[in-house]
Amino acid sequence: MIAQRILAILSAALLVGAVAVALLGPPGMPLGQALLQIDHTMLEGIRSAVVRVSAPWMWTEVILPVLARPAWLPPAALGLICGGLCLTLPLGRGTERSRQRRF
Repeated sequence: MIAQRILAILSAALLVGAVAVALLGPPGMPLGQALLQIDHTMLEGIRSAVVRVSAPWMWTEVILPVLARPAWLPPAALGLICGGLCLTLPLGRGTERSRQRRF
């Protein structure tokens, strides 16, 4: 029950953030360029962390394509995933069925 609420709030925040980035930022600005505008050393730090923690191919095959997408797309995708998880989790304790036999 609490996991559903957390996922619903996270989904709403990510979707609102994606809309804000899409409306307030330059149209079609890639995520990598947006991160460079925030901090010039951020991409190098992310690259070194990814290469240090996982395989080097992870940077070129997974992270770089994500950085080439529009800046609003990753938060929107994560928001949709969180919303889907929120809706598919069970609602909690279901009603117990009677164990009596009915004829």
